[in-house]
Amino acid sequence: MKEKEGSSASRRNFIKGSLATLATFSIVPRHVLGKGFIAPSDQLTKAIVGVGSMGRGHIPYAGTKVVALCDVDKKHLETAVGMVDKGVKTFSDYRELIQLPEIDIVHVATPPHWHGIIAADAARAGKDVWCEKPMTRTIGEGKRLIEAVQQHGRVFRLNTWFRFQDNFYGMKTTVKPIKKLVQSGLLGWPLKVTVSKHTGFDWKFYWVGKTNNAPETIPAELDYEMWLGPAPYKPYSAHRVHQTFRGYWDYDGGGLGDMGQHYIDPIQYFLGKDDTSPVSVEIDAPQQHTEAVGTWRRITYTYADGCQIVLDGEAKDEKVAYIEGPKGKLYPDFKSDIPDLEKKLAAFPDPEPQVTDFVDAVKNRKKFALNEENGHRSCTIVNMGLIALRLGRSLKFDPDKQEFIDDEGANRLIDQPMRGPWTM
Repeated sequence: MKEKEGSSASRRNFIKGSLATLATFSIVPRHVLGKGFIAPSDQLTKAIVGVGSMGRGHIPYAGTKVVALCDVDKKHLETAVGMVDKGVKTFSDYRELIQLPEIDIVHVATPPHWHGIIAADAARAGKDVWCEKPMTRTIGEGKRLIEAVQQHGRVFRLNTWFRFQDNFYGMKTTVKPIKKLVQSGLLGWPLKVTVSKHTGFDWKFYWVGKTNNAPETIPAELDYEMWLGPAPYKPYSAHRVHQTFRGYWDYDGGGLGDMGQHYIDPIQYFLGKDDTSPVSVEIDAPQQHTEAVGTWRRITYTYADGCQIVLDGEAKDEKVAYIEGPKGKLYPDFKSDIPDLEKKLAAFPDPEPQVTDFVDAVKNRKKFALNEENGHRSCTIVNMGLIALRLGRSLKFDPDKQEFIDDEGANRLIDQPMRGPWTM
């Protein structure tokens, strides 16, 4: 049927006007449209707390736009501001930042002694949270962070990604085929996993603290009182802050605190231990200094079913298998003593898919693959080892109560005192 004269032009004008309206709608900030509303084609807005090298490295992330930055060091803040669009808001106190209504995600990239407090406060302020590893510096902080995230209906991501992407260090493969192999039963059960430089995992023992730090003048650009926050007051020394803070118990736990969750979280995943913890931790290590983190020779975790995770600091066995079971072994580069392993493995189903797109998880309110619950469990393994090292003794642990058995000294380190006025 032939259109009447002028109708085509009218239709074009209508469509043009409608598209203009939609375009206008799509750039309206979601907080104007109502809490929780996500406008079409709209990027998520992000704030970063802690913009040292780690925080600055996460400025460019697809699907997000940085709108606010926070740091207690003015030089860090100035550097970060130069990397983002004009108009970004800056803060020295995260408590002001998390009140901004336009922020969707708060990325916590501070030293670990701040992770729990800032992440929990952000969740209580209605923000979704992206947190660096280790998730928290203590087991108690992890339990309270879970409560804050879940009570306020937030989406949480812990930033170690090896359970779902990237080649997993010396294994030269993603974790997916390792998970498939473990699920297949071809290696048998229980399994022993050895994390050593010979299986591709460097423990970074250069993160060792100094025991003879002399007090130094606090740099003018640094708010040292706020940098310390909940940590015990100690005179300022450059070696205790910024790049070398990991060598001090007040803020982190050396190489184990730095790399432990990267290495251990994927093991927890492929062993199917996301909802439990080891029942014991045994250590072989020199006596640790009360303030400065030292090295260790061996840490062994054992689960109730006999599975073990061995953290080998000495790396004496150059031919050690990464995974050893009663039916076979898996070595670096995904090599095995099981003949035709890949052919046999092809007959088994793949692991269940995971939610690995954080932007999609936030927009659609999905639980992320590495979240507050399983992240807390893998962080607990790290913190069990750190507590055993600090005390200089092996420990028994109740995975359900999440406390040590018959050891008052160890249980005191589950919830360590915070310097006022900071609490969780």
